[in-house]
Amino acid sequence: MDSKLFKSLVKSFSKDLIAWYHINKRNLPWRRTNDPYKIWLSEIILQQTQIKQGLPYYQKFVNRFPNIFVLAQSSENEVLKLWEGLGYYSRARNLHKTAILIVRDYNGIFPTKYIDLINLPGIGDYTASAISSFSINEVNPVVDGNVYRFISRLLAIKTPVNTHKSLKEFKKITHQLISKNNPSDFNQAIMEYGALVCKPSSPNCENCVFKNNCCSFLNNKVYLFPIKKKKNITKIRNFNFLVIKSSINRTIIKKRTGNDIWKNLYQFPLFETDDPADKNDVLQKLKKNKNLDLSVGKLNLYRNKIFINKLSHQHIHCSFWIVQVKKINKNYVNITDLSSYPFPKPISNFLINYKW
Repeated sequence: MDSKLFKSLVKSFSKDLIAWYHINKRNLPWRRTNDPYKIWLSEIILQQTQIKQGLPYYQKFVNRFPNIFVLAQSSENEVLKLWEGLGYYSRARNLHKTAILIVRDYNGIFPTKYIDLINLPGIGDYTASAISSFSINEVNPVVDGNVYRFISRLLAIKTPVNTHKSLKEFKKITHQLISKNNPSDFNQAIMEYGALVCKPSSPNCENCVFKNNCCSFLNNKVYLFPIKKKKNITKIRNFNFLVIKSSINRTIIKKRTGNDIWKNLYQFPLFETDDPADKNDVLQKLKKNKNLDLSVGKLNLYRNKIFINKLSHQHIHCSFWIVQVKKINKNYVNITDLSSYPFPKPISNFLINYKW
């Protein structure tokens, strides 16, 4: 990092950035409030999620849970159902857990200071900084993916942004750049700039306010930043779901437990294999189930294909095996009741398209 260039930036950076923001900012509902509850909802929903996808979820959550008390009184199942399709379901579980905790320990008054927020479930440095800044104008710089990209290009920072070391370094830099008088607008502005101007694959460098002070632009190295440490190899898992349907419209679902993906969501009976399963593998599993009357015996692979669900560190290859049986003896649910249960995205997509 060029120290002389950085010193010259510090003098006018926040002023120029906030001026740009006031002209170019998008009109988003969570920017029109300083209610920490609504800000928290937006920040949790927008983690790992683009605004165009997260906005309708934010509106659904605000309408269904207008305040922390309503959210705390709901069931985890209801929260997960409303979250369905958004992914990273631990966010929804922590959302519900935090609501209960705030009602119990804070009398329903949402904390606004970083020091209190950072201890709540699902709230890390970025979210605590955002809530405290946007609700009470506390001076805490936010560092998200947009900020990492923008600042790393601006100052040609070689520290990989996907390491623990990078957060401390970028927090130190942004703390020197942040407006001490208007930290709320500064934080909104620096994220907005990364989202609209200093974009990942097609940055608008020619119209950038800071191009004459941008190290990577001046040295024609914009696409070399941010630097990222190589990720681990993606793991491939084969999930075989048994979609069991009886002659009187009953089926079987189970709640996922443990610390694997999709915790506390529901699924059809599942067995996992190293390689894609075939009919013989499925039949062997079915014969071990004493609660099924297999006299009908029809079995087929839905659409005769495997559906791939890509997660951050693993790809789930989903096979939906349609199993028609004469009778399910116990632990069944009615097919008409499936819509009330929260399912992971590949199963909810299956349920949307499958004709029972």
